[in-house]
Amino acid sequence: MTSPLGDLPSAPPAEPLVVRTVALDAPDDLLSLLPEDAPLTWVRRGDGLVGWGEALRVEVAGAERFADAERAWQRVVAHAVVRDEVRLPGTGPVAFGSFAFDDDSPAGGVLVVPRVVVGRREGRSWLTVLGTAADLRDLPDEGPLAAHVAALTPVRAPGEVTYGPGAVPAADWPAVVARGVAAIRAGEVEKVVLARDVVARTAEPLDVRHALGRLAERYPTCWTFSVDGLIGATPELLVRSEKGLVTSRVLAGTIRRTGDDDADLARAAILAHSSKDLEEHEYAVASVARALAPFCSSTNVPDAPFVLHLPNVLHLASDVTGVLAGVGEPLPGEAGGTAGHPTSLTLAAALHPTAAVCGTPTEAARDLIRAVEGMDRARYAGPVGWVGADGDGEWGIGLRSAELDPDDPHRLRLFAGCGIVAASDPAAELAESRAKLVPMRTALASD
Repeated sequence: MTSPLGDLPSAPPAEPLVVRTVALDAPDDLLSLLPEDAPLTWVRRGDGLVGWGEALRVEVAGAERFADAERAWQRVVAHAVVRDEVRLPGTGPVAFGSFAFDDDSPAGGVLVVPRVVVGRREGRSWLTVLGTAADLRDLPDEGPLAAHVAALTPVRAPGEVTYGPGAVPAADWPAVVARGVAAIRAGEVEKVVLARDVVARTAEPLDVRHALGRLAERYPTCWTFSVDGLIGATPELLVRSEKGLVTSRVLAGTIRRTGDDDADLARAAILAHSSKDLEEHEYAVASVARALAPFCSSTNVPDAPFVLHLPNVLHLASDVTGVLAGVGEPLPGEAGGTAGHPTSLTLAAALHPTAAVCGTPTEAARDLIRAVEGMDRARYAGPVGWVGADGDGEWGIGLRSAELDPDDPHRLRLFAGCGIVAASDPAAELAESRAKLVPMRTALASD
């Protein structure tokens, strides 16, 4: 069913959601269960969630998009009838979500509640079916899933892929970076993250499953996602909230890999001691720690970053962790949550945008992005992930991603961004952006 929540986020659902979760022997590859039409995905190292169909949809927009989505989800859950025989994070009612980077973007945000979810965590898997009481008269079992798998169409390759300029051609983008550097040196901001897009066209209508499978295979340590036309494999976890514990993985500071293991080890050492990259990373970590502090009774910030090795690049990375404020402890503003805890959506809203995708100070950096970047990021670099009935969930940052064109199945926009500080070189930042486009370009390849 399509909910009126898209028009009125505070309204209760027209019909209560009925949700049933049972244990299941799922295949090793969760992505093999996905249909071609609008698949929903959040998978890392074979674990995670996949979904399809649409039981309910919440569309939001503007500066209050996270709060509106939060209120809508809490009303859905409050009226839901749930039978959960597994009781793990990700079982019971689940909504996949994706939100625009900028408050003013027409891309807004969305929560999608699938009709079917299959999940796996640490060797246990499950099936969740969601709908109305009329839809779900019998407990779900493996029979409907087997019929679903038998009806799946084969995954299609996209054929030849051609690339063209996005909003700002590559040859002009160093000038955009130079304007960012000038603003930093003039004292307007300390750091700014600038992004660009590239337009891809596929010979055949894009079968998203092809791209998702290649991303999951080549980037298993990243979170492979697909939500409402935004697909990708992000290395950056904005926030995970689980049973009172919160984690955020911060990436800032990047160097391209050469393909030679010995050379890459040397480059990792260079990255770990690069004053420019360490400065960029310090800004990003500090912004996350500041945003989490009001919600946590304690936080832990590593003394130094580690080097995260991905197939195409090396990143400076830090995992910031915290313990959420307990029952009865005051929370800032109108934070939502169950039993006195802020939800993962509330935390995502508080963290977004981090210095890793915006800059420092946040408002000044966002204003500079609007002034010089020359494009609408839409949901690129915005939160993407899932939330459960108890408010726990996982939200990544929509990086290494592409936006499908809803009107043209052959067209999509690929995105890449770079952190700019006073020492940044525009030509080097262009090269870094090209390295960050590699995951999606590889995902679209047919070989």
